[in-house]
Amino acid sequence: MNISPQTSFDYRKYQAFPAFEMAQRQWPDQRITKVPRWCSEDLRDGNQALINPLSVEQKTVFFKLLLSIGFKEIVVGFPSASQADFDFVRLLIEQRLIPDDVTISVLTPAREALIERSFEALRGAKQAIVHLYNSTSKIQRERVFNRTNAEVIDLAVNGAKIMQRCAMEQTETRWCFEYSPESFTATEPEFALAICNAVGEVWQPTVIKPVIFNLPSTVENTTPNVYADRIEWFSQHINNREGVILSVHTHNDRGCAIAAAEMALLAGAQRVEGTLLGNGERTGNADLLVMAMNLYSQGIDPELDFSAMNTIVETVSELNQITLHPRHPYAGDLVFSAFSGSHQDAIKKCLAMTQPDELWNVAYLPINPTDIGRNYQEVVRINSQSGKGGVAYVLERFLGVHLPRWLQSEFSQIVQRSAEKKGGEISPVELVGLYKTRYLDQNNGYRLLSFNIQREQQDILEARLATPTGDISISGVGMGALAAFINALQIYFGRSISIVNYDEHALSTGTDAQAVCYIQLKDNGVLHTGIASHNDIVSASLNAVLRCLSV
Repeated sequence: MNISPQTSFDYRKYQAFPAFEMAQRQWPDQRITKVPRWCSEDLRDGNQALINPLSVEQKTVFFKLLLSIGFKEIVVGFPSASQADFDFVRLLIEQRLIPDDVTISVLTPAREALIERSFEALRGAKQAIVHLYNSTSKIQRERVFNRTNAEVIDLAVNGAKIMQRCAMEQTETRWCFEYSPESFTATEPEFALAICNAVGEVWQPTVIKPVIFNLPSTVENTTPNVYADRIEWFSQHINNREGVILSVHTHNDRGCAIAAAEMALLAGAQRVEGTLLGNGERTGNADLLVMAMNLYSQGIDPELDFSAMNTIVETVSELNQITLHPRHPYAGDLVFSAFSGSHQDAIKKCLAMTQPDELWNVAYLPINPTDIGRNYQEVVRINSQSGKGGVAYVLERFLGVHLPRWLQSEFSQIVQRSAEKKGGEISPVELVGLYKTRYLDQNNGYRLLSFNIQREQQDILEARLATPTGDISISGVGMGALAAFINALQIYFGRSISIVNYDEHALSTGTDAQAVCYIQLKDNGVLHTGIASHNDIVSASLNAVLRCLSV
């Protein structure tokens, strides 16, 4: 394919985002040791980004899903901008669908009529967050709204005062106020601080009644470390810090929303807004599912339950009408699947050594897939790139057989040729079929009818066999039944027959347990493999030898 250069693709029209100078940053030396306050934006930021916004009925289903996962703060919409959102908020309150330990939140611009409409929607709520915002970036001030810095601050302050008045009129609700200098990352740090301090002067936050200052990366325009610097600087300079819940809301324009939010936690943030699976405007929001599972994988309780991962993913994908990428962290169909031979072998060996009561430590698997409702059959997948370890793992899972290493190498080549011919993945059912066809379903007439062993200085074995030309009796001697049987075959056929590899194991436990035997035989210089199972290990061994002869 030839791609013609486009004249509009010219990097010179862009400029590097200004660096944020910070002499003694502390966040790189910090560690995340506790869970932040999670706030779901699925029903607001996520919903407004959908091609087909959710209906009230769909929002109700989504809200109940969020509750089942464990969210305690949920933004339920923008009731001043949408009748559907207003109706949904009223439905939640009037039908008492909000648990006592859950706080709903609504977003409102800093305009009197819209603030009043938001409070009207929340009338009767036990507790609620009202989230005030206005645009503060230089480009918005100068090119969109044509307002001075003082006018922008006055807009936020007036909005804060109106919220106070409305809250005084609805004292049955326990209110929490939130303010966002929208486009925080494109706002001069000093101005963002000044407008938040001005809003704080109105609300007078305390430890007992804190306010939330949310610092959004509305458009991600720099690396996550610069965002963390700005969060730390803000945290160090905001007034009444002990009465402030510092919140972040990151977008994914540069693909770093999760990294930016995690670094912000290191820098002093206490609360994270985001969505499940990262849905949101443009490239989306921080994915709270991934962030929570990241904490989980580090031994930190995320206080969100994703044990029913498949159900969660199916529900969110269906409601949002967005198909999940199979490589999506933790949630995708293929994230615990290994096609590479070396990966498969490492996983198989680690799982074999893992004890139920020890810390998880398995190569290529950061968490145990069963924790989130996945199973090990999904872990190892077979295609032309797979190796002997993966093939052996699948057979062990489906048939209980433990192929010896020499047989793993032999059979994996058969599987690889089949995968190359097919041009795709070999399913477990197909793999088992290949195994049975190659080793268990052969029948050219050689079959053990009976045998007898006499134990003397050497074992004397007499056996009755069915052959393609009729039944025969053979006899041989050797150190053990198998050696005596090989001797008998050598005598009968008059050719060199010897054991190259021999392995066995039990397929189950108990007095009637079946044993499986794997034998590699050299017959006149040609290698053959035979496999047989029986509740008597000697019978299994002799039958495996006969399967070699039938190759």
